Amino acid sequence: MRPGRLDQLIYIPLPDEGSRRQIFKSCLRKSPVAPDVDFELLTRFTHGFSGADITEICQRACKSAIRENIEKDLERERRRAENPDAMMEDEVDAVPCISKAHFEEAMKYARRSVSDADIRKYQAFAQTLQQSRGFGSDFRFPDGQAPPGAAAPAAGAGLGATQGAGFAASAAAADDDDLYN
Repeated sequence: MRPGRLDQLIYIPLPDEGSRRQIFKSCLRKSPVAPDVDFELLTRFTHGFSGADITEICQRACKSAIRENIEKDLERERRRAENPDAMMEDEVDAVPCISKAHFEEAMKYARRSVSDADIRKYQAFAQTLQQSRGFGSDFRFPDGQAPPGAAAPAAGAGLGATQGAGFAASAAAADDDDLYN
């Protein structure tokens, strides 16, 4: 198979606890969140969730807070319309805050988009890819120090200067050839 535009596969694991906490904070950075919302609990409860899954939770919580605020405004307008002569107290129109209740509502619909079986499949695939391209991981030039535990260079691995230069030239030619084919 010749290399093309989509010839690389990159395995990106699901976010760990610290990453999930940062995803919550970044999704909600411009939103007012009640101080009693426990991000540590949300972070622990969302183990196995992707960044997109966490973003969906945050969006649902935001929409729930906005919906609640709209309902309060409509109720206030309805009361004013029913009794226009009554003096209404100046109600403070507080900025809607995303509360625990909004997150609890959002968590009712939360779902993981990647199952445990999918994770095992991806991890096995990543391990297979790593093993298939790891043939040169112990390569070292003969004049350098080999790291502890590394195997000695294979016979013939230390090419002479002229042989090495020829290899580099042919590799460069092959690279140029690949660019136009």
